Amino acid sequence: MKKLILLVVVMSSLSITAQTKTELQKHFEGYYKQMKKQGDIQGVINAMTHLDVIAPTQARKDTLAYIYVSEGRNMEALNTIGIEKSGTDSDLNTEIKAIALKELGDRKRALEFYNVLFTKEATPSVAYEIADLMLQTGDLTGAKEKIEYGLTNATDEMRRTYFETQQPYQTSLKAGFLYLKAIVVYSEDKDANQEIALATLNRALAIDPNFNMAKISKEALLNRKKGTD
Repeated sequence: MKKLILLVVVMSSLSITAQTKTELQKHFEGYYKQMKKQGDIQGVINAMTHLDVIAPTQARKDTLAYIYVSEGRNMEALNTIGIEKSGTDSDLNTEIKAIALKELGDRKRALEFYNVLFTKEATPSVAYEIADLMLQTGDLTGAKEKIEYGLTNATDEMRRTYFETQQPYQTSLKAGFLYLKAIVVYSEDKDANQEIALATLNRALAIDPNFNMAKISKEALLNRKKGTD
C-alpha cells in the first residue's frame, strides 16, 4: 500500500511538473511574440533565453545568437552557440560565428567560417568579407582572387553597409570591391602602383561619389603623392 501511495505521489508530481513546464513555455512564447511586436529587443532576448532553458533546441540558440550579433553583442552571441566548427552547423550558425569573430578581431577564425559559407554557397557578399579578411591578414594573392570573383559576379543592385562613420551607410558592392582592389594593388608596391591605386579608387567613386572609405583612401594617397613630388 505504501509503495502504491508513493507511486501515485511521484506520478502526480511528474504530471504537475510537465503541466507547469507546458504553461511556462506557452507564457514565454506569447511574451516573445508581444516583445517582437513592440520592437523590444531586450524583451525578445529575455523571452528566447527562457524558452531555451525550458525547451532547448539548436534553432533557438541560433536565433538568440543572431539577435545578439545583430545588436553588436558579439561575445554573448558566441557564448550562446560556442566557437567550435561542426559539419552539422546551420548556415545561420556559421554566419553568426564568422561575423562575431570578425568583429572581435579574431580574423583567422572568422576567415575559416566565411570560407565554409563560401563553399556552401559562393556569393559576392561573402567573397567581399573573405577578401577583406585576407587583406587584413596579409594574404594579398587570396584577396585578389576573391576581389576578381566579386567584380565579375556582383550586380549593380548589390549593396554593402559600412560603419566607419558615425552614421552607417550603404554603397555599391562593386564600388566596395574596387576599393579593396585599390588597397591590394597599393599594398603590393606602394611606389610603383600608387597611380594605379588612385585610378582604381576613382573608378569606385565614379560608381558612388559619396563612398567615404574610397574618398579617405584617395585623399591619403594624394597627400602621399604631394609629399614625394
